[in-house]
Amino acid sequence: MRRRQAAVLTLGEIMEKGQGKSQISCLCLLALLSSFIWICLLYFHFVVLGGTSVTDTSPELNLVPIEATSMNSLPLDSNPSPISHSVTVHRPEVDVGLQRGRVVDNASKDEIPNQVKPRESVAGYALKDKIPDGVKPSNVKSPPLGKKIRDKQNYPFMRALRTVDNKSDPCGGRYIYVHNLPPRFNEDMLKECKSLSMWTNMCKFTTNAGLGPPLENVEGVFSDTGWYATNQFAVDVIFGNRMKQYECLTNDSSLAAAIFVPFYAGFDIARYLWGYNVSTRDAASLALVDWLMKRPEWRIMGGKDHFLVGGRITWDFRRLTDQETDWGNKLLFLPAARNMSMLVVESSPWHGNDFGIPYPTYFHPAKDAEVFAWQNRMRKLERKISFLFRGCTPSRQPQIDPWADH
Repeated sequence: MRRRQAAVLTLGEIMEKGQGKSQISCLCLLALLSSFIWICLLYFHFVVLGGTSVTDTSPELNLVPIEATSMNSLPLDSNPSPISHSVTVHRPEVDVGLQRGRVVDNASKDEIPNQVKPRESVAGYALKDKIPDGVKPSNVKSPPLGKKIRDKQNYPFMRALRTVDNKSDPCGGRYIYVHNLPPRFNEDMLKECKSLSMWTNMCKFTTNAGLGPPLENVEGVFSDTGWYATNQFAVDVIFGNRMKQYECLTNDSSLAAAIFVPFYAGFDIARYLWGYNVSTRDAASLALVDWLMKRPEWRIMGGKDHFLVGGRITWDFRRLTDQETDWGNKLLFLPAARNMSMLVVESSPWHGNDFGIPYPTYFHPAKDAEVFAWQNRMRKLERKISFLFRGCTPSRQPQIDPWADH
């Protein structure tokens, strides 16, 4: 076998290998230098620069607490000038510079007051002026409980309630105040009595305080007195005249337990039920509500102590829509009228602001003796035929009324 010849390296090959080792050593040296430089920079930034601080030598304001001054002890100006709610604050221009570690403030050259002046206004109102009731400063305490109770006792309607405790007053708790309405809401309708009904001349039925003319008693069927030709829709006039004779009327509305509105609501709608548009049917009702809401008596309870009478069924005053084909007006659906109570000859079982009263009859006794005399006469009569009227609940469930106020 032949022996492998020993590898003989030339001078060029040895130099190439030496250059590779020197390149690696240079790279390591550069990395170490870079790390050292970064460490020095970070040390200088966080340790040297971060350790210095700037001392603030600006003057301090010593705030002195101010004693709260009573609002009642301040003088009131008889002719206060209007106070503007917008306040303009003028601030001095301040040039702040950093010189040798301290703050230089040009405004500090001026004199600084030792204490803060007390404020001269609250919520935009000068303290020397009278502050309105709706504005409540933060430093004014709420009234004590006793004062709140006294304020409740001074409500306008409390005077009327206290009349009940006066045992010496026979009208205590029974006073009624009657509104003095413009005549277009009542008396003017009677002057045009022929137009109150399309088929009946209502002029004779509105006479005699709404009772109508006395009935003739030729055959002796009725009593000698107390019988009149009364129309079934004449309740407006009858009740209005009876209220004029009420024994506990008052001209002081603050004493009244209730307030009567003498509006002839039944006569008003009766003249416009057929052949008139909704605007005409609603005109008097809207005008009445507008007049009442401007009165001081209305503002006390929002009309909840007001009542009126309508000599028609409740459906004549409860029109649901403004379509011309719908029946009646919308008096009882007006927001203000919902607060009032209304007496009608037929009430609604689905609403709470109307109350049913009977139709007027022909018999209007002036005293109790006339009632007893008529009852005794009926008991003595020999009646060969008797009849019975029975009212009962229908067996089937009642249907939902489409006129109901849902």
